[in-house]
Amino acid sequence: MTAEERQDLIRRYRDGYRVVSEALSGITEDELDTSADGEWTPRQIVHHLADSEMMSAIRIRRLLAESEPVIYGYDEKGFAERLTSDRPIEPSLEAMRWARETCAQLLERMKDEDWKIVGTHTESGRYGTEDWLRIYAAHAHDHAAQIARARGRS
Repeated sequence: MTAEERQDLIRRYRDGYRVVSEALSGITEDELDTSADGEWTPRQIVHHLADSEMMSAIRIRRLLAESEPVIYGYDEKGFAERLTSDRPIEPSLEAMRWARETCAQLLERMKDEDWKIVGTHTESGRYGTEDWLRIYAAHAHDHAAQIARARGRS
């Protein structure tokens, strides 16, 4: 990955909170609990984003700080289905926002050698800082599109 590609992905990563917030703009309580074609509901998506972003914040820190980082998987589906119910989305949206902000601060300070760090993911094997960036740069955008589909706006 070139430095320019990394910067583009960091910009996309930073933009993730905005696109999710825009996808949720004006959402009603009924819309929060409506899904499109069996996908997660917007409420589940927002809570998933909070869970995922908090996990991702630990993952990038482990990669940067540990000599032999192990990145642990988690049951995303189980979290989304069992931990959402009717909870308000605002705290989860804020958790997503600030987890992303703290990670973006780290990303912007990383040196070239930091982008070569590789650890081991418990489910998928080799997992490096560039892998982390590719995954999470797209993550919020993918779920914003899912929210739009649930609201009939895609």
